[in-house]
Amino acid sequence: GSIAHAQMLARIGILNPEEFVLLKEVLLEIIELDEHGSFTIAVEDEDVHSKVEQHLTEKLGEIGKKIHTGRSRNDQVLLDLRLYTKEKLLSIRKDLLELCKTLLAFSEKHRAVPMPGRTHTQPAMPSTVGLWAGALLESLLDDLVLLNTAYELNDQCPLGSAASYGVPIDIDRQFTADLLGFASVQNNVLYANNSRGKTESVVLFALAQVMLDLSKLAQELILFSLREFGYFTLPDELCNGSSIMPQKKNPAGMELVRAKAGTLLGCLFQILGIIKGLPSGYNRDFQETKEPFMRGLEVAHTSIRVCNVVMSKVLVNADRLREACTAEIFAVDRALELVKGGMPFRDAYRHVAFHLDELKATDPTEAALRKRHIGAPGNLGLEKSKRRVAAELERLDEQRRAFSSAIAELLKP
Repeated sequence: GSIAHAQMLARIGILNPEEFVLLKEVLLEIIELDEHGSFTIAVEDEDVHSKVEQHLTEKLGEIGKKIHTGRSRNDQVLLDLRLYTKEKLLSIRKDLLELCKTLLAFSEKHRAVPMPGRTHTQPAMPSTVGLWAGALLESLLDDLVLLNTAYELNDQCPLGSAASYGVPIDIDRQFTADLLGFASVQNNVLYANNSRGKTESVVLFALAQVMLDLSKLAQELILFSLREFGYFTLPDELCNGSSIMPQKKNPAGMELVRAKAGTLLGCLFQILGIIKGLPSGYNRDFQETKEPFMRGLEVAHTSIRVCNVVMSKVLVNADRLREACTAEIFAVDRALELVKGGMPFRDAYRHVAFHLDELKATDPTEAALRKRHIGAPGNLGLEKSKRRVAAELERLDEQRRAFSSAIAELLKP
């Protein structure tokens, strides 16, 4: 951020070319020192921004004192958060798409494995493992739409908004935005500061949708891997034993994912509670939004990666799933057979309800795959999801290349 700002100051004549070269050399030196753990910030330094300016001044004297022309720590911190969030979201979206690819392959592999469909947790109708996994896949792809929007809102450069009211020199905000690889300038200088906390909450709201989906996945894997069900077998490396009961294989990984959905919701509502009712402009309250925001990002990212490991290694016990497709789940199928014979549906419904003890189980795979309309077990439409995943990966790669190339160009000696 400081390199881009200094380059802009040189462009508008506040710095001469030689001063900019010297400032950039020392700023690159700071980056190198930090990478080796040698750029330390003491309590008396107050924060990283003061420490950077102090280092520049110690090295370059009067030239170092010019770096803060036309900016405030407000827009510096805003810029830090935007760059940090941009990098994190690119990484999170990449891993979320990896999970989507895993689910796509899982759904394709098990598209014909029967599974009791449930409502109210009770056995309801014949279904398939493919439908179950495909439902989660499509939900996560919808979550990506929200994450993409959050990324776009974050992808606005706030640098130059200063302390919320601009500065009386002709800075070139578009130039710095371009140097830093942002899609656009965040236009209104007051809104730039007012958006602190808001942008972070939008990001966490999108990730909350992801975590709600992962919590549902975790809960169902916990339930369906119980001995009483035995539909799935969880990978040993994400389960743990008991200190007292030698027979235990606890689904600890999935329990933690289920719990961390609540942790992320807590982070989201903590930020919303902090920014609620704040007056315009910078308020110190914003400092308290950073910790829950960073924590929420890490919680979501880790949970996504853990779920990808689980779904790439979970075992599907087809025999147990087939055995679970008992006679009562064929009640709707029987009623519709009577409808095809000319009986009104409501009469067919009552007839089957009255003769439930006469129901017989049929081939659950055949029963599920007979449903061939759009989105049904026999017509999952996985090619649509495959195209969505491919399109999202292409969009992500373009954004990653654009951002990486801009930063690499900025950091050239």
